[in-house]
Amino acid sequence: MTSTCPSCNTAPRRAGQYLCRGCWAQLPAPARRALSRRDAQAWARLRQLHAHLDSGRPLAHLEITP
Repeated sequence: MTSTCPSCNTAPRRAGQYLCRGCWAQLPAPARRALSRRDAQAWARLRQLHAHLDSGRPLAHLEITP
């Protein structure tokens, strides 16, 4: 199943993925690593991603706290 990427609102993303491939590639490597971890803080990091998206700032400037 696919849904629309919350960043670009055009490209499809698969279930279990936060962003489409193109938008994911724009994230800094530390942010991708942090968002890929599945632990007790995963939801908090996802909220940070969505807050960043809502602010309209470029994906390349995303910083995720551990």
